[in-house]
Amino acid sequence: MFDNLTERLSQSLRNVAGTGKLTEDNIKDTLREVRMALLEADVALSVVKDFVERIRTQALGHEVMQSLSPGQAFVKVVFDELVKTMGDANETLNLHAAPPAVVLMAGLQGAGKTTTVAKLAKFLQERQKKKVLVVSCDVYRPAAIKQLETVANDVGATFFPSHKDQDPVAIAQAAIAEGKLKFFDVVIVDTAGRLHVDAEMMGEIQRLHGAIKPVETLFVVDAMTG
Repeated sequence: MFDNLTERLSQSLRNVAGTGKLTEDNIKDTLREVRMALLEADVALSVVKDFVERIRTQALGHEVMQSLSPGQAFVKVVFDELVKTMGDANETLNLHAAPPAVVLMAGLQGAGKTTTVAKLAKFLQERQKKKVLVVSCDVYRPAAIKQLETVANDVGATFFPSHKDQDPVAIAQAAIAEGKLKFFDVVIVDTAGRLHVDAEMMGEIQRLHGAIKPVETLFVVDAMTG
């Protein structure tokens, strides 16, 4: 999807990048191509409409139209708006809490929570020099606990053992107690995937959240979701 979107946008902008003069007609044609490329990539219609309108307003403005290289100025407008739409700032984790800071992972089945736990642990250890403990509260999926143990070992994070016969809340509380006892900076709690229509599982995540009071709750989703 992203390769196709990149190619479509690149082609659309190549057509106007070398233009010596921008007119409403060639801007209109280019924006039509940009609009179609975004819609075919499953970007929400409301987002596309707002995005295209912001580009149109700026492209027809004095600074772009009177630029020595209006085509290049137009490309910059598109780039800047893409950055703004995707998010122009990174949000850091709030780990300002009495150690250990607890991070709760949540999301759908198969979204990649467990591998994200390992990636996050590696990031915190290498970039922020944190001592990290990870624990699995997924007592439903076969081999979920073993998977976390494996990926934790791969990145050098400490794994807190749990068992499928245990209560998820009890597992998390025991891991946090271990984190306090052994001076860990962060405890990352992996959970079972769940749907919002599953009342029992949603009740469990609420109990878990209320019991451990995480400083951060991260919702993991598939990056290909439109």
